[in-house]
Amino acid sequence: MPLDVHIEKDLPAFQLNVAFSASETPLSILGPSGAGKTMLLRCIAGLEQPERGHVSLNDRVLFDSDQRIRVPARRRRIGMVFQHYALFPHRTVAENIAFGLQDLSREHQAARLSALIARTHLEGLGDRYPKVLSGGEQQRTALARALAIDPEALLLDEPLSALDTHLRSQVEAQLQEIFAAYRRPALLVTHNIEEAYRLGRQLLLLSRGRAVAFGAREEVFRRPPTREVALLTGCKNFSRARMNADGSVEALDWNCRLRVDQSISKPPAFVGIRAHHLDFLESVPAGAASENVLACWLVRASETPFRITLYLSLRQPVAQTSEFDLQAEVFKEKWQRFGNLPHPWHVRLSPDSLFLMPE
Repeated sequence: MPLDVHIEKDLPAFQLNVAFSASETPLSILGPSGAGKTMLLRCIAGLEQPERGHVSLNDRVLFDSDQRIRVPARRRRIGMVFQHYALFPHRTVAENIAFGLQDLSREHQAARLSALIARTHLEGLGDRYPKVLSGGEQQRTALARALAIDPEALLLDEPLSALDTHLRSQVEAQLQEIFAAYRRPALLVTHNIEEAYRLGRQLLLLSRGRAVAFGAREEVFRRPPTREVALLTGCKNFSRARMNADGSVEALDWNCRLRVDQSISKPPAFVGIRAHHLDFLESVPAGAASENVLACWLVRASETPFRITLYLSLRQPVAQTSEFDLQAEVFKEKWQRFGNLPHPWHVRLSPDSLFLMPE
């Protein structure tokens, strides 16, 4: 693999101990604040030194504690984009981007600078200073500066967190465009679940310095290996579970028996389903079609511009209760079709949308 990482670093609250490989597929590193995500990038870039481990890039050893190899950051050929850009305030956009190009001839510098300005859509801004740039323009300048050295790997630390919603969408589209053409290891740190999914084809989940999941984003989200991973990827619905002799699953907290398509090697401790996978039925099915169909009552609802979050009880709630069993997310168009139906409503938990988790 082009980038191979196995590092251990002692931190005040825990030990960062992570091993993974990355190639030309963009990798999102997801986890809560304080999980060790930024420190991991800094160790790979050479800005921090692990206590133990090994980092190699395209068969070049950048760090090896046993062999006492510690290549300095400036010689690692790694581009890094910091959370708050870290632009030189007294240098123009062009001077910031060209900072790593001093070894090139003036002619080659000019050609490289022109290409990078066009690639990051900074035309007409070369003579401006960072203080007069928008957040999106500053971020694109930082990205162009990281790409200027033609890096063998690209590291981005929360690149969208300081942007408003409109600028975030613009820069995210820019990153997708760059990743598609880059075809080298690109690691993006974020604590935003949707951002991690959209930008990374692979996903590494960190929790208190440990990798709790690593793999294709679709598989990690569809079949989280543990309840912790399910929580970190935004799952809202869990029940304690027990396997029945007939192969069905007893959802103890939901007080129902379910068919689940997934099988796991260990006895399940939990069954889960994501909020957007709950399917509301406009009529009550009969016979075999009623499998995995549960009666439910609305406890409360929360509205966003395009979606409704519904908090549901599987037992007819008493007045003033705030307790609920399931959380569902539906688009408003769907809500308009069933929201005025009399209670109880009926919701189906599809067998292929349910997932099982061991203890």
